[in-house]
Amino acid sequence: MSIPMAPLMPPLPDPALARRCADLSAVFDEVARTRMLGVPVVNPALTVQALGFEPLPREAAPEDGAPPPGPGLGVLITPWFMNLVCLPLQRQLPSRPVGQTRPRRLGPEGLSFDFMEAWHDRLGAYEVCSLFSPMFEFADQAAACATAHEVLKVLRPAPPTPKPQALRPEAPARRAFLFGRGT
Repeated sequence: MSIPMAPLMPPLPDPALARRCADLSAVFDEVARTRMLGVPVVNPALTVQALGFEPLPREAAPEDGAPPPGPGLGVLITPWFMNLVCLPLQRQLPSRPVGQTRPRRLGPEGLSFDFMEAWHDRLGAYEVCSLFSPMFEFADQAAACATAHEVLKVLRPAPPTPKPQALRPEAPARRAFLFGRGT
């Protein structure tokens, strides 16, 4: 069984986060090609793809001002699961026992999600929150990606909409003004 390659992710604004997402995708792509090959829970219409990763804000700011970016939050799609993933910008040791969960409040509504501590030798510690498993509800990669984007849209504040500027009456042209013609 051959698993098709995932489309490339759009470039991420933070190079460290982009590298970490590439590592995350590579690790799970390898799992898809080896340990998960031929396993009945795999949806062969899907590929491994990390998408929508953006840094979470840190809760506490250092003394010098603005807080550093927090870990990246995005969605990891595989042929056997879709998870929210909280991925530190650098490889690190687990902060609690692997498998232990903790709630995280996300989004403008402060929705609570249980994230489980996970570990991989190449990635270090990261956190996951299961959204779908198995993935047979999705006919293709586009449907899985659309769902992932909708999840992230709910969890991220909407960009501010520009306020419409009040319409000012148009000033008469100088020539019209000088010759006594109105607008």
